[in-house]
Amino acid sequence: MPQPPAPAYTYAAMPTAPCFSAVPDAAGHFGLYGGTYVPETLNAALTQLRDAYAQARADPAFTADLTRLLRDYVGRPTPLYFAQRLSAQAGGARIYLKREDLAHTGAHKINNALGQGLLTVRMGKKRVIAETGAGQHGVATATAAAMLGLACDVYMGTEDMRRQRPNVLRMQMLGARVIGVESGDRTLKNALNQALRDWMESSSHTHYIIGSVAGPHPFPVMVRDFQAIIGTECRRQCLQQIGRLPETIVACVGGGSNAAGIFYPFVNDPEVKLIGVEAGGRGPGLGDNAASISHGAPGILHGSRSYVIQDPDGQTASVHSISAGLDYPGVGPEHAYWHDTGRAQYLAVTDQQALEAFQRLTRAEGIIPALESSHAVAYALQLAPTLGPQAAIVVNLSGRGDKDLDEVVRLLGR
Repeated sequence: MPQPPAPAYTYAAMPTAPCFSAVPDAAGHFGLYGGTYVPETLNAALTQLRDAYAQARADPAFTADLTRLLRDYVGRPTPLYFAQRLSAQAGGARIYLKREDLAHTGAHKINNALGQGLLTVRMGKKRVIAETGAGQHGVATATAAAMLGLACDVYMGTEDMRRQRPNVLRMQMLGARVIGVESGDRTLKNALNQALRDWMESSSHTHYIIGSVAGPHPFPVMVRDFQAIIGTECRRQCLQQIGRLPETIVACVGGGSNAAGIFYPFVNDPEVKLIGVEAGGRGPGLGDNAASISHGAPGILHGSRSYVIQDPDGQTASVHSISAGLDYPGVGPEHAYWHDTGRAQYLAVTDQQALEAFQRLTRAEGIIPALESSHAVAYALQLAPTLGPQAAIVVNLSGRGDKDLDEVVRLLGR
């Protein structure tokens, strides 16, 4: 049967879903989570950003500019792909991949970087800064900065620079300055700390493009809205290709931007299970994983309240993951809210399971996934055999794995 024509492509910031109309409130609280816990020196910059974003959402010209860039520059909509061989190998449900790895720069991060880049221009600022772990947000920010004519500095832990060398070179080629961070365990948390210090000193002429649904208000809402194009497209594609909504949507969760982006347009569909897959690392012990909801407790980190992995004294603990992009001790406050309300379920997948899923998808479908996305693939492979052959699972393939090849080869001992 011929498929109905797709509606004209357009970006629109997602309105708050009716059943979640109470969140966030005007101060950015998702129930017990979120808010703004920052030094007074950042209050003016955050107020300016909230005002600029509210005005941009209401401005058809902003929507038109972002729509054009997402279509003509990023290459949206990204496909929804039926992984036939992988599904056959797993048995049971059909596995579909939302192919964010095919977006320009190789991951979902470009959706948010372009949106915030346009806001930077709108606010009259000439410089952007960012933090990055896996490097994809850094690459996306450097790409948007190059295209919009903005100066760009990216903070990155030196351990992540070692693991993600190809993305360091890409950022430098795009004209960004990559600033190595040696403090702490030299990963994403430390890069974010340093970026916040920079912003406190430079906010009059600099915008900080936070890459995840974390940080102080309005970042969790704003980043979610820019990434909700993933779920908006996926919803339409499921209706066209499957004829209905899927039984389950699975996405990896570090800070949680790709998961929030695909989950949010489905929050009012209780028949669709939303599964966030955290980094289980080496196991449940403190310091062995980065599963903030599975093994953390409510606390304050980087300007908002959410689930945070903490030591017995309540200090933010060191974490571990095979994946640099999931190697973060906190999670976005809306994920904490979805967990507490039961709208989404969160569980952990180990390093070894993610590495095996990386290889299985690569060999079965000729698609090399990011190690972050491999966590979601690993859980889908566990879930599929428990469901019938008519069931559908959508995995948000948040990025491609070119950046991870050196690390995977090292881990495999080849």
